[in-house]
Amino acid sequence: MNEINLQSKQRTQSASRRSIPIRRPIPIIGELIRNKILYAMMLPGLLFIIVIYYLPMFGVVIAFQEYNPIKGIFGSKWIGFTNFKFLFQSDALFQITFNTLFYNLIFIILGLGLALVAAILINEISNRFLAGAYKSIILLPYLLSWVVAEYLLFSFLSMDKGIINQILQFAGIEPVQWYAEPLYWRFILPAAYVWKNVGYFAVIFAAGITGISSDYYEAAKIDGANRFQQALKITIPMLAPITLTLLLLQAGKIFYAAFGDWGLFYNLPRESGVLFSATNVIDTYVFRSLQKMNDFGMSSAIGLYQSCVGFVLVVASNYLIRKYDRDSALF
Repeated sequence: MNEINLQSKQRTQSASRRSIPIRRPIPIIGELIRNKILYAMMLPGLLFIIVIYYLPMFGVVIAFQEYNPIKGIFGSKWIGFTNFKFLFQSDALFQITFNTLFYNLIFIILGLGLALVAAILINEISNRFLAGAYKSIILLPYLLSWVVAEYLLFSFLSMDKGIINQILQFAGIEPVQWYAEPLYWRFILPAAYVWKNVGYFAVIFAAGITGISSDYYEAAKIDGANRFQQALKITIPMLAPITLTLLLLQAGKIFYAAFGDWGLFYNLPRESGVLFSATNVIDTYVFRSLQKMNDFGMSSAIGLYQSCVGFVLVVASNYLIRKYDRDSALF
């Protein structure tokens, strides 16, 4: 009888335990507790991103206002999409959009393509000292500002004292007015970008090549593959993840124009109005509209248009890369 009572009592206790819901910790809180040291280390960088990149996003309301700096955001007149209407009716919109896309597509193709070739050629140098010297030489232009590049370019293209015109005059050819003909700058700007940035991408590709196992190349040599075939069949396919990542990062900036470092499109043409048809891009247009017209609303509208299109391009590029190689996509 005592055994029966004990068993029924145990059943009652187990049933009562099952009826009481077990409180499990929230996954996010549990993650924060388990890795509190790592998240504490991440906190300064996270705060920097929030303050520098996310808090200013509230300023996009200026694009929908007739903004007056004295009245501020809350006191300025709300005009809706008037700034965007003026922008899309402007003749300059097509020009600056075309120039921005045109140059950045060329920059991506030439920059990454020539950098890959340069990295493969450097990898073929057996002398480590020479290979390191070549990497340093091609990386040096990347460390120079566009202001320095402007003076270097002007020393070559100046009408009266430029090196190129001096050579042309010595050969009996009339000097060229480089800063008065927009067509020339369709080639000068991509050449300047490649000169400055190809070394940076080449060093990244060279670092990727060092991670490729030598067993692949030894097997290819046994099969009779020459240097070109090894690069085509082994090096380039093995660098595909790095190439796709760089391509995705560059696609995210395709609607921008290297203006953050006071730029390729602003400094090199030396503010020559004759060249605006070939050198004016969205970034320079925003800066000039704010500098000369003092129109904050219009400048903000152009910047918002630029950011939205850039966001769409990032998502579309990531989607295409995800279809090709899921591991190379950013998200």
